Amino acid sequence: MYRAVDNFLRNIGASSGRGAYRKALQADKIAFQTRKSLARLFNIQDASRIVFTANVTESLNLAMQGILKSGDHVVTTSMEHNAVWRCLKHLEKEKGITITAVPCSPEGYLKVEKLAAALRPDTALIVLLHASNVTGTIMPVEQVGQLARQKNIPLLVDAAQTAGVYPIDMAAMHIDLLAFTGHKGLLGPTGTGGLYINEKYAINPFKFGGTGGDSIREDQPDTPPDRFEAGTLNLAGIAGLGAGVDYILNESIDKIRRHEMELTGYALDKLRDLASVTIYGPLDATKQVGVISFNLPGLKPEQVAYLLDTKYDIMVRAGLHCAPLAHRTTGTIDRGTVRVGIGVFNTARDIDDLILALKEIMRFSPFTR
Repeated sequence: MYRAVDNFLRNIGASSGRGAYRKALQADKIAFQTRKSLARLFNIQDASRIVFTANVTESLNLAMQGILKSGDHVVTTSMEHNAVWRCLKHLEKEKGITITAVPCSPEGYLKVEKLAAALRPDTALIVLLHASNVTGTIMPVEQVGQLARQKNIPLLVDAAQTAGVYPIDMAAMHIDLLAFTGHKGLLGPTGTGGLYINEKYAINPFKFGGTGGDSIREDQPDTPPDRFEAGTLNLAGIAGLGAGVDYILNESIDKIRRHEMELTGYALDKLRDLASVTIYGPLDATKQVGVISFNLPGLKPEQVAYLLDTKYDIMVRAGLHCAPLAHRTTGTIDRGTVRVGIGVFNTARDIDDLILALKEIMRFSPFTR
């Protein structure tokens, strides 16, 4: 990935869609090939419907602000990240939309029947995450997609935690809008992401300007991706994203998912063996991605994270993880959690080192003796 970024910066350095000289055409090819690779990964038939963004938050904003109108009703869940929730609350104030957040179980599970009961004649969008960034819980996206298709309501999926680590089939899952980030499971650089937009739905752009083509027009082009990609693209980042996606395609998403499930299951078993540790979520590697939240008795999550980093060189996240809705659902809003993220390059040794470190922290804490 970083070699692809380095090659672009050293040897190309041109904008795509802005010229017919050799390096500009090489930049065009990078953007084209990365779209093609993403389309192959997600089973998207028309790669031009994939729009590059800076991150999944921008993708979600583009989708929600571009499709929702004054007075529309939106159905979401009680496990959403602030990337969804804050945008919806903004639109509630600015456009007068109404929001129904369907309650999930403390483990993060969503019952499709509850979501179905929340739909109304004025429901204009269903938006939900594919997997929780707090508990790792995988949502029943395919069943929700079937429901959305029956009701003719667009479905927007936040795939921040699943793109690149869990199979996503746009057709089979009936997903209309897929928002993803490049810097997590897709193994790309920070500052990369994208949004797939089903041709059935008209989305308004939220930025306007030069696209390199059709420059005589005073208004924004009608066709994607140009309609949504005003200004210079992050071609260095897109080059790295393409390399990451190609690695996933070569390894196979099924192989990556099996590896993640094995390590997640191993980590859950080891954590359960620690006395007094509270683990949140499904506690089942087949029902979650490689995200595990837990707490040690008597210690703040921030204390645990600090000790793991400074004494053991182990990086975890602590706090509310930009998802207060999820913490209210799990009952951890007043405290937050320690969160472990398991990826394709982690090994069982990494889990063993974490468990050994936690044992030492607990041994020297007066609250865990």
